[in-house]
Amino acid sequence: MRPDIEAVAEQVFTALADPTRRAILAALASAGPATATDLAARLPVTRQAIAKHLVLLAEAGLVTAEPGERRRVRYRLRSAPMRVAQQFLAALARDWDGPLEALKDHLDRSARVLTATPPRETSGHHERGPEPERGHHNDRSQDRNP
Repeated sequence: MRPDIEAVAEQVFTALADPTRRAILAALASAGPATATDLAARLPVTRQAIAKHLVLLAEAGLVTAEPGERRRVRYRLRSAPMRVAQQFLAALARDWDGPLEALKDHLDRSARVLTATPPRETSGHHERGPEPERGHHNDRSQDRNP
């Protein structure tokens, strides 16, 4: 995977980790370009906090600042970094799909073998583990005098 894709994906995931930034992106997606003041009117966050979040979103490439009327800056969504993050996730999924499918197949086969093989019994009792070796230091029979 190219390092630039990883770097863009990391910035996108960092930006999306915060619920306020996700709300800002959702507001821009639903209502189109807006100023920090417009967003503060729609969200339960101060204009100053919105402005700080918009800086991080712009650094991640998720929004662009466009000059508006009367020196008001409007912010517009950019989808390119989201597509890069999606490509990053898709590549991870491809890398994991094969090994995870092989593990699932192995576990399924093992489960079928275990359910198809009944436990072995001898004369009505379940088979016991191996007998302890004679003459072992824990063998109490040596402690007795004949």
